[in-house]
Amino acid sequence: MSAQNQIVLVTGAGNGIGRSVAVAYARDGATVILVDKNAEELEGTAEMIVAEGLLQPISRVLDLSEPASIEACFEELARSVGRLDVLINNAGFGIWKSVYELTIEEWDRVIHTNLRGTFVCAREAARMMKQSGNGGAIVNISSTRAIMSEPNSEAYAASKGGILSLTHALAVSLGPDRICVNAISPGWIETGDYDKLRPDDHLQHPAQRVGKPDDIARACLYLTDPRNDFVTGANIVIDGGMTRKMIYLE
Repeated sequence: MSAQNQIVLVTGAGNGIGRSVAVAYARDGATVILVDKNAEELEGTAEMIVAEGLLQPISRVLDLSEPASIEACFEELARSVGRLDVLINNAGFGIWKSVYELTIEEWDRVIHTNLRGTFVCAREAARMMKQSGNGGAIVNISSTRAIMSEPNSEAYAASKGGILSLTHALAVSLGPDRICVNAISPGWIETGDYDKLRPDDHLQHPAQRVGKPDDIARACLYLTDPRNDFVTGANIVIDGGMTRKMIYLE
């Protein structure tokens, strides 16, 4: 796998999975465009990349709940950068609150950021990819919460389920333009202090460990490698096997 000479945009690149994905692409030779609504965290990711002597990233502060801002950002990138090969739609958040107390405003904020933001970014990225004539690849980060749930996760689950449907619809629509669109559904990916996890946290997984952001980054590199253009419309579940494990109360 190689992202050499690719131009890659990663949303939610300020921390967690997005940061690891951005660094992985930079290490693989890509020019990375970092997008996040938190300017300080965005700067932290850029500093990590520069500290390794990698290609200087491009940073853009952007709130994905604002469609007009997304459109303006991509229009500016089309002028300043000129092309885009890969989009990693990673940004998103959840509100964990009783269904009886979740407000419409809170519901809309999650859906507008996670689902609508993913669509608008994909649409604008696809326009740049089509314009270049070289095709491209889009990876949408969903979640295992799209296919199974914990209590009080309605808005998050709905947004991530929508991303799965959006993914296969985009794959069909954008196929003639040689744009592959796939999804990744992470399970438990620990973005904090991995060493503080309990043995039981690891052992409950069939893979015998909790996931790490690099597990998702490697899958992104696979899905966006131009040699893997026969993979489109797929959803790769990366959860250590937890969604395949039957659990009974003792």
